[in-house]
Parts: sequence; C-alpha cells; structure tokens
Amino acid sequence: MSDPKIKKCAIIDPVLDFDPNSGATATHSADELLDHIKQEKCQLQWILDTPPHADHFSAAGYLKDKTGVPTGIGEKVIEVQKLWKDIYNLGDAFPTDGSQWDKLFRDGERFKIGNMSVEVLLTPGHTLASIAFLVGDAVFIHDTILMPDGGTARTDFAGGSARVLWNCIQRMMALPDGTRLLTGHDYRPAGRKNPLWESTVAQQRAENIHLQRLKTEDAFVKLREERDRELPMPILH
Repeated sequence: MSDPKIKKCAIIDPVLDFDPNSGATATHSADELLDHIKQEKCQLQWILDTPPHADHFSAAGYLKDKTGVPTGIGEKVIEVQKLWKDIYNLGDAFPTDGSQWDKLFRDGERFKIGNMSVEVLLTPGHTLASIAFLVGDAVFIHDTILMPDGGTARTDFAGGSARVLWNCIQRMMALPDGTRLLTGHDYRPAGRKNPLWESTVAQQRAENIHLQRLKTEDAFVKLREERDRELPMPILH
C-alpha cells in the first residue's frame, strides 16, 4: 500500500520463506519487498498483519528489526494468543498481551500512510482477530472473501465462526459497488492458470460461488461448516 504522490508506504502481511523438508525459515521474500521499496524510492511507515496466520510465519518482526518501522495488527490478537497458549501448551513464557506488535488496532480506528487515510475494519470469522484496511476505493481484505470462483474463507481455526463470517461479508457487500477488494490468497480453483488478487463488490455479489448459491445466513453456515470438516489442516509454506 503506498501514497505515490509523496512516496510513503506500508507492507501488508509479509511472510518468511519456509522449507517443510528441513523446517528452516529464510527471508528472501521479505528482503525482496525491501528491495522493491528502495527501488521505488519510498519510505516505509508501517508493517501490518491482517489475521494471525495459520499457514505461514509472519515476517513482521524480521522487517521491524531491519528497518525500525512499527508493526500493527488487530487488538483481538490477544484473544487468539490466549487460545493458542492453551491449545499448544505454550507456558507462561509466551506473552498474551499482543506485545509482539507495536500497535493493536481497534475497529474503526484511522491512521495515515502518507496523506492517505486508512480505516481499520474488524472482519472476524476466518479468524477471531482478522482485520481489513480500507483506503480510498480499496479494501485489503486478507481471506474474508476469496476470488469469486473460490468462494469464502474457511472458519474452522480456533476462534473462527461461519456465522460471524457471514455477517462480516454482509458488511463488505454493503460497500459501494466499485470498491476494490484485494484478497490475500488465491487457490486457483478448477485448474485456473493465472493467479488473481483483485475483485469488486459488484463482481463478488454477482459471481461469488458461495454468495450466489447461499442467500441466507443459515444456508451459508451449513455449507461452510460442512465444507470445513472436509478440509485438511493448513500447510506451512
């Protein structure tokens, strides 16, 4: 996310590279982001996470160490940390106060990237702590809604909820038709060759395979929960 007029920017959802065979992490992808920012002669202002991720490791801490730039995530991450502490027996050494980030954003809170005003939207359902960033005519929505041929995000993570996700999606669908929705993951269903990452509210209303088929909250919850029971555990990548 960048303000091209005054060359200020933020990184959203940076990841560490992960080798499943060795269990080793690396920083090639994160370093490429820094190289790109340098080439564009931008000044990095924020390093942002949308949800706590189940399928990759955030590079936010690494990038902060490299740049000194503050990190941010939604304030509900504290509740996710408490769940994870119990599930994974992490012990008292694991802090559950969100202190791994510099800023815990509230729903509706605003901040600036350059001269652009960014509004934080609480978007739970996929995870308990998911947030999105609304700036101008665009929303960075992580996995709340996938590309229209991919439907919607799974809700079987700790603290996730299909019913909460439905209500979150309705909030998104109430935005103006031309609002651009920038999605975090694209699984390229049905063998689609090219990756996609941008849709509009109007396109999602008209084409999303779940929203078209499921017109009521109860119908959506039924399909989403049945579908989630069949999904494998996420794979780190």
